[in-house]
Amino acid sequence: MGITELFITAVGLSMDAFAVAICKGLARGKWSWRDALIVGLYFGGFQAGMPLLGYLFGIQLSDFVTKWDHWIAFFLLCIIGINMIRESRGDPEECSDSLAFRAMVVLAVATSIDALAVGISFAFLAVDIVPAVIFIGVITFLFSVIGMRIGVTFGMKFKSKAEVAGGVILILIGIKILLEHLGLLNF
Repeated sequence: MGITELFITAVGLSMDAFAVAICKGLARGKWSWRDALIVGLYFGGFQAGMPLLGYLFGIQLSDFVTKWDHWIAFFLLCIIGINMIRESRGDPEECSDSLAFRAMVVLAVATSIDALAVGISFAFLAVDIVPAVIFIGVITFLFSVIGMRIGVTFGMKFKSKAEVAGGVILILIGIKILLEHLGLLNF
């Protein structure tokens, strides 16, 4: 996986956190660098940690599923992407303005579960995991801080669009992986 694909994956993964950060900014109602950094660190940290956990789990399985790795990566990314799109169509969720540890950990885990599955895909694709998780964490941190700012400034109108964009990006990456493996696409 090249730097471009990794960047696109990181952006796709960060869209859930971005959407929740918009919601947090809206709920808080005023801009604070401290609040934005807290949200960014929670979301960026978990978004980096989950693919690492998924990768470590996937490495344990990779010897057994090497023959099917491209199909597994394709299906995982498509399922995650479709779920993100589906969630964007649902009722808007109430968003608490709390930045307490318990509230933020629950949100950080919820927004990074898809990154766990992507980490499993990374193991099957033999992605260099350390730079990948750092990159994903930094991108998510930045998107979360920006999301807080947008939430304070503009409100909820970007939340569902961000989730749809993230879902579409992950589905397209899954399709690209499958097409490359089948020899139908050579980049």
